[in-house]
Amino acid sequence: MDDTIKSAVLPLSGGMDSATVLAIARSQGYRVHALSFDYGQRNRAELECAAKVAKAQGAVSHVTVKVDLSAFGGSALTGDIPVPKGVGQPAGIPATYVPARNTVFLSLALAYAETLGTGDIFIGVNALDYSGYPDCRPEYIRAYETMANLAVKQAVEGDIRITIHTPLIAMTKARIVGRGIELGVDYSITLSCYDPGPEGLHCGRCAACGLRAKGFAEAGVADSAPRMAYND
Repeated sequence: MDDTIKSAVLPLSGGMDSATVLAIARSQGYRVHALSFDYGQRNRAELECAAKVAKAQGAVSHVTVKVDLSAFGGSALTGDIPVPKGVGQPAGIPATYVPARNTVFLSLALAYAETLGTGDIFIGVNALDYSGYPDCRPEYIRAYETMANLAVKQAVEGDIRITIHTPLIAMTKARIVGRGIELGVDYSITLSCYDPGPEGLHCGRCAACGLRAKGFAEAGVADSAPRMAYND
């Protein structure tokens, strides 16, 4: 590999945030290795979207790893707990939180990055317009980055430094949409919904659909995803 070319690993869900982060990383000159997870999620359509996004946004590779978090349950995304819908959703950390999901995903991204000889990992976490997950906060990312630099061979030996890039962490959804549009992100192939219908359409009533709709509305941009339920 040419040492003058920067490589990075990106956990890629197929949603609007990770698609935008992929475009941002590419705009900064990184060769991005996308990493998706078949983690037992009920929403299988997001894996198809991730493949489309990786190709459309110029990832140099795209790997999908199977790690079955549904074996533990504890989440509306992996078990039999219903996905909260509508305006009456409870306060606090919602049922769609998947126990330790970002910790698991970042750990696998860290292992992949070390095999590539890079310490750069991008992730699309957001701590403004988000669902309240504890593993999306800046303090979590800082703590994980500190741990990572103590944990991997190449960092301990001084060959690389692990950096967790979070370009969206302080952005509103509207700013995310605007930045993505500037970088040519095709949001029509992304999927944000926690509970899409059988055709892979957004339900329009879960928290993720609400945040997506809010972002596009505040950005003054029409959502290009086909047949969005909340636009019907």
